[in-house]
Amino acid sequence: MPNESNAPPSEFNPSSNSPAGGAPAGAQAAVAGNDAPLMINTHYIKDLSFENPNAPMIYANLREAPKIEVAIDVGAQKLRDRLHETSLSVKVTATAGDKTAFLIELQFAALVTIGEKVPEEAFEPLLLVETPRYLFPFARNIVAEVSRDGGFPPLLINPVNFAQLRQQQAQQAAAGGAQAAPAAAAPSDGGKDENEQIG
Repeated sequence: MPNESNAPPSEFNPSSNSPAGGAPAGAQAAVAGNDAPLMINTHYIKDLSFENPNAPMIYANLREAPKIEVAIDVGAQKLRDRLHETSLSVKVTATAGDKTAFLIELQFAALVTIGEKVPEEAFEPLLLVETPRYLFPFARNIVAEVSRDGGFPPLLINPVNFAQLRQQQAQQAAAGGAQAAPAAAAPSDGGKDENEQIG
């Protein structure tokens, strides 16, 4: 089962049309240099969908801000040697009463190389914490633009603590008697925020 985290609420921001803060501090430094522990080769959209099943009447009948749920999932797979792919999945469900306002599903990924000096036991935090932290602002901007293009105010997802999320996953695995996923190639469950706010 996916972990549920109390992430900060996301909000609609009608005035925002740009990436939220861009890449995190230090992300570009991680990209450059042969001795970097983590090198981002490229990042890309793997999958993106927007569903507006109740248009056009959803707009005519909308009397209050939709309720927003955001689920975030992180996974990684080894391609060869020190080349890996990390994917950040975001699922947004917006409801108004008993009707679905919209659904967004995004899988945003990066092709990364782990430095030669990095020991194998350090792969997991680089792939499941640092890389998603780098990817998040780009995914956040895509979600905001897609919700805006769908006829709703831009939805801004507040930052996620990926280190805390990884810790919660480990605790859940231990409590459930399951094996903790030691390999970076194993997908990890994400957080779910059921208390979204719309501004």
